[in-house]
Amino acid sequence: MDPAQAALAPPEPPWLALPPDVSDKLRPLTPDLVEAIIQTVPQLVPAYARPIEGDFGRGLRLGVAVALERFLDLPGTRLPALSDQSRQLVAGLGRGEFRQGRSMDSLLGAYRMGARVTFREMSRRSMEMGLGSAVVVNLGESIMAYIDELSAVSAEAYAFEQSDHAGAVDRRRAELLELLLLGRADETALRQAASLADWAVPAQLAVVTLPLDRAQGLRQRLVRGAIVIERETDVVALVPDRGPATRTELERVLAGRSAAIGPTGGLRQVAQSLRLAVLAASMLPPREGDDDPPVWADEHLTEVVLAAEPSATAELAHRRLAPLDGLADGQREKLEETLLAWLRHWGQRAPIAEELGIHAQTVGYRVLQLRELFGDELKDPKVRFELEIALRSRRASA
Repeated sequence: MDPAQAALAPPEPPWLALPPDVSDKLRPLTPDLVEAIIQTVPQLVPAYARPIEGDFGRGLRLGVAVALERFLDLPGTRLPALSDQSRQLVAGLGRGEFRQGRSMDSLLGAYRMGARVTFREMSRRSMEMGLGSAVVVNLGESIMAYIDELSAVSAEAYAFEQSDHAGAVDRRRAELLELLLLGRADETALRQAASLADWAVPAQLAVVTLPLDRAQGLRQRLVRGAIVIERETDVVALVPDRGPATRTELERVLAGRSAAIGPTGGLRQVAQSLRLAVLAASMLPPREGDDDPPVWADEHLTEVVLAAEPSATAELAHRRLAPLDGLADGQREKLEETLLAWLRHWGQRAPIAEELGIHAQTVGYRVLQLRELFGDELKDPKVRFELEIALRSRRASA
């Protein structure tokens, strides 16, 4: 083999350096070693502190025995660490950890503990048989390399199982959202769908919508119990509402994400809440800055109502604001903002002056102009209501 090929060749496994007859000399240890590992691991790895009996006990003994037998096939060979059978068994352990709701830390801890017990007993026997310190060193290195391979295979299987589960949950959550948006399923069907989607339905929830490209990291930052559903161009999040603290938290998490939040409600209100969130956001200038707050639909319901039938509100504005038509643009704008403030504050000069940043005498002068232009119509509650709608609609469309 030339130097270039040698550089590309995989390293020799450490068990190649062990004498082949080591296997025959150590194999009689296997039954006692299996029991030693089974007794030690549950004592030192809390996740496995349970009676070694039934299916759990049988599965544990089989797994340990297969792992030891495979290891004893390796000395003096270039065989891979795992055979097809042992690879399937070790991968199954990784998948099982996820299905049991445990992290990989428990299984990796059990592997390390098993390796310590194995090395302790095998090295003791090797020294008793006079195999020499070189064999003991190579034995320790081989056990560590073997355990590394077991750990890698189990971790990979765990990750695949986790990914498959996440994909299935995401699909079921997307299906749940479609049911909610269609509004046709009954309460029982919705709760069954929520259960399949692994979601505990909160009593009240907020509906959030934001662009898909602004949703990075959102799942990890939302409160516990929230779910995030990705669609083609946007993301919808259903967030448990636990009062003012939830609102404060959403303000923080959604800053700079161009998000809109619908009114709080139950499962039945999800479709309506999402629709209002989208409409409210469409009524306002885009909020695309890094620190821009989300749009709260319940703060902009008037704009949503006015936008529902723009031709009707435009006609109302044309009729009710006609007395201002003959004015110059600047004067008309000042009188329109004064009239809206006058309507909003029930004619009280001080709050009108504070809102507009002008002197109270200026307010009085402008109101006198408005009374001259509109006459007794300003005394009519119906006209005042229509004037406020007209002025708000004009400001929303400006």
